[in-house]
Amino acid sequence: MNSQQYNISNNNFEQCIKCTICTVYCPVVPINHDFPGPKQAGPDGERFRLKTPDFFDPTLKYCLNCKRCEVSCPSGVRIGDIIQAARIKYSRSKPKLRDIMLANTDIVGTMSTKLAPVVNATLKLSPVKKVMDAVLQIDHRRMFPKYASQTFENWFHQQAEAKQDSYQRHVSYFHGCYVNYNFPQLGKDLVKVMNAIGYGVHLLEYEKCCGVALISNGLISQAKKQALHNIKAIRQSVIENNRPVLATSSTCVFTLRDEYPHLLDIDNADVRQSTELATRFIFRLVESGEVKLAFKKDYHNRIAYHTPCHMEKLGWSIYSTSLLRMIPGMDFVMLNSQCCGIAGTYGFKKENYETSQGIGNPLFRQIQESHVSYVATDCETCKWQIEMSTPTRVMNPISILAGALDVEATIELNRH
Repeated sequence: MNSQQYNISNNNFEQCIKCTICTVYCPVVPINHDFPGPKQAGPDGERFRLKTPDFFDPTLKYCLNCKRCEVSCPSGVRIGDIIQAARIKYSRSKPKLRDIMLANTDIVGTMSTKLAPVVNATLKLSPVKKVMDAVLQIDHRRMFPKYASQTFENWFHQQAEAKQDSYQRHVSYFHGCYVNYNFPQLGKDLVKVMNAIGYGVHLLEYEKCCGVALISNGLISQAKKQALHNIKAIRQSVIENNRPVLATSSTCVFTLRDEYPHLLDIDNADVRQSTELATRFIFRLVESGEVKLAFKKDYHNRIAYHTPCHMEKLGWSIYSTSLLRMIPGMDFVMLNSQCCGIAGTYGFKKENYETSQGIGNPLFRQIQESHVSYVATDCETCKWQIEMSTPTRVMNPISILAGALDVEATIELNRH
């Protein structure tokens, strides 16, 4: 058995007991009948693929990589990893121009922020949408997130960096593409919260996209190159500078912690536990009594929380929801969350659009019936999908926390 086969076998497909629970929990199966389902595409198919690659089924491309099959599996089989590894190893189709464009978030984001007003206006035009639909196969009904005129990194270097060394404790921030190019305010909110509880925030040295879109679009060599770069930067932060690495995106954290070793064969064991979601880090500080939070007395909002798929896999939604529940005046609603259907770049593709919206419809109805001011979630693409498909605005829990926080009182509480 060669090393690649051994790595796939490490996904323990042999332990599948054929109970089909994973198929019941798969969001794609009831909507897209071309997808064979996680049991057949994963453990069942792997037994045949290890004998001959000719058994590879191209319909595996319909898998969302949501990992809900893995969450539900009573035997702990890494079903999603089996499917993604099979796509990496056996797929003969090459990425299209559309896939390359959607996956290269740093290149597209860097260009788009320089001409943000023009790009944002252009992407809304019906003729442009129709051209992208016909030429690139990006569905004309899909709304693109807006680009910011100033990146988060530029704002940080100009407005926040100089004072971060004045704090006694420090963290590094893996901001990700969304914060840097589309929504710098979330990054600003994290800096605000961390500074208020006595932590200086720093950026990693030359952070690159986590690579989740590159992996899902078959650009594996590029994904691995960027992953190696990021792990080197994370090691510098954690090991050399003694700064844990925080992120505000559940998918970024999941990719850095789990997809790097499982799909890209990159060892991150020495820094994995020091790479985590910001809400988890803050909650543990509050729970231990190490820091205290003070909130505005006049804060009142009814907010529903949606658990993103990769957050479900991490098992960390309890940290975000517990922080939100700490806010006085918070009318909190816990959604019975299912996959929203967008799955990163998946929902932008014309051939997936109907499946994407069909998967998300039960969640959209639940949100509208909850009559909330905002939906809270830790995933940026869930935000895009929900805001496009419902009239409800979506916010990251860190931004909600920043808006509810009495900054001056919190600073005073945490003076040592």
